[in-house]
Amino acid sequence: MARGPGWLAAAAAAAALLLLLLAPSSEAGCAELGRCCRGRDLACVSSGWRPDRSHGACYCDQACPRTMDCCHDYPQACPEVSCAVSEWSDWSGCAEPCQATYRVRRRHVVQEPRNGGEACPPLEEKAGCVEYWNQEGAECKQSLIPALITTGGYGKARKKRAASSENEGAGYCVEFQITAIMEGCLQGNSSYTQWMRYLSEGHTVCVECQHPALDSRSLHCYGDGSGSKKNQLLHWQAMGNPQCRGTWRRVRQLDTCSCPSVHSFLFI
Repeated sequence: MARGPGWLAAAAAAAALLLLLLAPSSEAGCAELGRCCRGRDLACVSSGWRPDRSHGACYCDQACPRTMDCCHDYPQACPEVSCAVSEWSDWSGCAEPCQATYRVRRRHVVQEPRNGGEACPPLEEKAGCVEYWNQEGAECKQSLIPALITTGGYGKARKKRAASSENEGAGYCVEFQITAIMEGCLQGNSSYTQWMRYLSEGHTVCVECQHPALDSRSLHCYGDGSGSKKNQLLHWQAMGNPQCRGTWRRVRQLDTCSCPSVHSFLFI
């Protein structure tokens, strides 16, 4: 039976379709290019089949999934690799002695992110701290040391953790009258900074000195103003908000400690 032009055209179309279905497993693409590029890189181009079954120029860059012109083997040849980092280092010492400052810990990148993988997290953290001995090993003068304070509610948990210590002292309280306060004390919105709203200029506050802030050598908490002159302005700083600080005057020390639930704080 004679076969006309129509049959030939149909056969050619069927052959082309067969090639189209079979080609992706062996056609060029990112593996042959040997590159996986960041961002949108028009030079990161190969030739082959694209996911939409069209054939021609195809890309092996991070942007190609969005522009829908990746080579067919992009997911296999250029898999996403997220950033990996090391464990944190130990905390450093305080940046400066005898003042409220910071300490640092760091980690480094073990695996850089590739092909749209998750970016690296922060590699450095800072935390507030105070060292009460200078570089020569001498104790800092009390008038130079700001009192680091936190909410009195923290004291219950701290007492539980320290309950087994045989050297724990009885502790004491100190009353101060706040003479100045930074606006930063009112700007903390986190739950752990809500206690700072009880710090108000002119108010008298009670600050408790207890273990482990109670130094075993001097038997006082650093920043408590012991040894200061009458009406001398002393500095304080709230932990958890470096912008919350101010000055106060020492009123008296209470050896029998009974700070009220409000306006009650704790030396760090």
